[in-house]
Amino acid sequence: MSMLEVADFGKRFTIHHLNQTMHAVEHIDFSLERGEFIGIVGKSGSGKSTILKSIYRTYLPDAGKIIYDSERFGSIDLSAATERQMLYLRKYEIGYVSQFLNVMPRTTSRQLVAQALLEMGESEKAAHIEAEKALMHFELDSKLWDSYPNTFSGGEKLRLNIAMATVKKPRLLLLDEPTASLDHQSKIKVREIIEKLKANGTTLVGIFHDIEFMEGLCDKVYDMKARRLVQQQAGVVGES
Repeated sequence: MSMLEVADFGKRFTIHHLNQTMHAVEHIDFSLERGEFIGIVGKSGSGKSTILKSIYRTYLPDAGKIIYDSERFGSIDLSAATERQMLYLRKYEIGYVSQFLNVMPRTTSRQLVAQALLEMGESEKAAHIEAEKALMHFELDSKLWDSYPNTFSGGEKLRLNIAMATVKKPRLLLLDEPTASLDHQSKIKVREIIEKLKANGTTLVGIFHDIEFMEGLCDKVYDMKARRLVQQQAGVVGES
């Protein structure tokens, strides 16, 4: 079976003070095999992030199914999974990279990355070694390793966010604008780690406004305007 299948997915939001219900997205269909990468493109407000957040179950879908081939639970509909199941999946199988960093206060960047590995059952020594490797890969200044991230720039926070998610080598990785505030060199580092994760079998769903970054990286491209998969051609994708 597919690693991930999104079937007739829909999500709506209720604006209570206006007594109105808005359809954020509807009739979304796509599937991914193990190790594939799909890029979702479209204008701001078209519902791209809503899809990712619903797969991660930050949002609860209103229609359709999101079927994930879990190592622990087998075929599971994420829209109907229990909170306990979702907590397990987020901890061990599904990673999420946001543009924003939301972490425990008074925890250093080194501790945050190491903690991600400790949760996976790594020894303390191995966790700290791998954490340093990840921080070096994403070129986070070593002076910041033992600093609190609330003092970091937007780009530094994003690089730390990516390090925390990718160091766990998740089976499914969701990327919400992972290169939004990065310079060219940092984008290359992100691309390198995505290629490595893909080669090791990680399945990925990503949102990008940087079309050049997607070239040759995604196996599939889903166009929110057309509501279908499109060929990965700059002319088609760029106008989405």
